[in-house]
Amino acid sequence: MTEMADVATKTTEDLYQERVQRILDCVALKEPDQVPIMGPYELFPYQYAGVTFKDAMNDYAVAREACHTFLDDFRPDADFGPILAYPAKAMAMLDVKWFRWPGNGLGDNTMYQFVEGEYMTADEYDEFVYDPSHFMLSKWLPRSFGSLEGLAGWPPARLMMWFGWTGLLAGMADPGVQKALRNALDAGEELGRWFGSIGQYAQEIKAKGFPQAFGAFSWAPFDIVGDTLRGTRGILSDIVRRPDQLLAATNKATQLCVEYAAGAAGADLPLCWIWLHKGSEGFISDAQFKKFYWPSLLEAIEGMVEKGVIPVVYCEGDDTSRLEYFTQVPEKSVIFHMAVMDMKKAKEMLGDIAAISGNVPNRLLLTATPDDVRDYCKGLIDTCGEGGGYIMDTSALLDEAKVENVRAMFDVTREYGVYR
Repeated sequence: MTEMADVATKTTEDLYQERVQRILDCVALKEPDQVPIMGPYELFPYQYAGVTFKDAMNDYAVAREACHTFLDDFRPDADFGPILAYPAKAMAMLDVKWFRWPGNGLGDNTMYQFVEGEYMTADEYDEFVYDPSHFMLSKWLPRSFGSLEGLAGWPPARLMMWFGWTGLLAGMADPGVQKALRNALDAGEELGRWFGSIGQYAQEIKAKGFPQAFGAFSWAPFDIVGDTLRGTRGILSDIVRRPDQLLAATNKATQLCVEYAAGAAGADLPLCWIWLHKGSEGFISDAQFKKFYWPSLLEAIEGMVEKGVIPVVYCEGDDTSRLEYFTQVPEKSVIFHMAVMDMKKAKEMLGDIAAISGNVPNRLLLTATPDDVRDYCKGLIDTCGEGGGYIMDTSALLDEAKVENVRAMFDVTREYGVYR
């Protein structure tokens, strides 16, 4: 039965359960009724709806409406929604140092950009490992957000017991602390409105028969340290100069990685998206990957699976050489999303272990013809779809593409990727 026939003859609850089960079957390496299709669509839905990204980031209703337009027309098996249209108002209120976005250094229709920096110095590793919560409150937050600079030097909450509460709470008399807390309160209220909008959208699409694609987002322990704290230059030099401290920090970050993912537990589709930023061949060698990157990532994946979360490991670079490591994950519990990969080899090595998704190149969707897209997608289905375990998807977060090419990807998946 085709997708449109399903829509005409089944209830939205039936369609919702079918879409959820279709993806869960892929994770379990069973053949679903057809190849699922979903996508990490970032800027594209807003362009498709004729909405500037600046407007989407500033008006939550506009963002929801644009995503509904995309959803209604393309009907993915699971939907990202407006979660990646970050709340510009809250970011401006906080004066975020590591981000640029439309209206704050970028044009109205430009995807936001990460501005890397060093927010933990090399001599602060031990402090982070000893008490990461206090480090984040008293150093990372004031260094990362201009409006929270007054929190610098805030005393550790671990010393609040017995008479210690007097010194801790007395710190709130400081004008700089009071200003930072007022700023945090205002931004928190704005963030509450944004999260409320995200939740509203999730309920709206469920009523239409579509599950939300991801219940949580996280990233590799090595990248938690590298992206957020030390920066690329810092962490790559730490591999050589202070390897033991780096390993201690990634061990602590492993716990954080699992905690970030835990929010997906209990969802109908308990997927957690995990970015892999610095694990590809272009950043670190195989020996470095084996020692510094993979052990903590594997432990985090195992921890997520134990909590009932399905990790979706987003391999942003060419990770073909990492496939031998990927075979170690818990079987029938993980999805590997491939941006650049030898997909035949990926299927051969992971076919009995983990589901795979993605690999439709963004450049193909932007520059090729619909026939080119259909041929490429058919090749992916032939290569990866046998026996189940493949989800059609773009290679990377999709910003710009020809509408007819995205439509061709959806159409050919539903016409050609049928199992029964």
